[in-house]
Amino acid sequence: MDAKGQRGLGRLLRSFRFAARGFLHTAGTEQNMQLHLAAGGIVFAAAWYLPVDPAHIPLLIFLVGGMLALETMNTAIERTVDLITEDYHPLAKTAKDIAAAAVLIYAVTAAVVGVWVFYEPILQMF
Repeated sequence: MDAKGQRGLGRLLRSFRFAARGFLHTAGTEQNMQLHLAAGGIVFAAAWYLPVDPAHIPLLIFLVGGMLALETMNTAIERTVDLITEDYHPLAKTAKDIAAAAVLIYAVTAAVVGVWVFYEPILQMF
């Protein structure tokens, strides 16, 4: 049976390996992903250090995880567009711009929620 028709634990583990390879490639080559990883580390360090409401921790996990997932998808879209055409094409540019806009919208939303989560704990320090 070929890999496409294969089922079971082996196929599942192979899928996880491919996903990890994709994440590591993105983390190693994309400056924006590196920025998001650093920001996520800062968010979790701040949540550990500051008196953040424990009920907000799942929200922070969701926001950081979503940001990393969306940046990974943006990178996949960029690579796919580059594979289809290396020549400049307005539709290719638009596709890349739209994917980048999705990342920006999520990043701004995450920042606003982050301010909401950290505002009181930061004020309590002073």
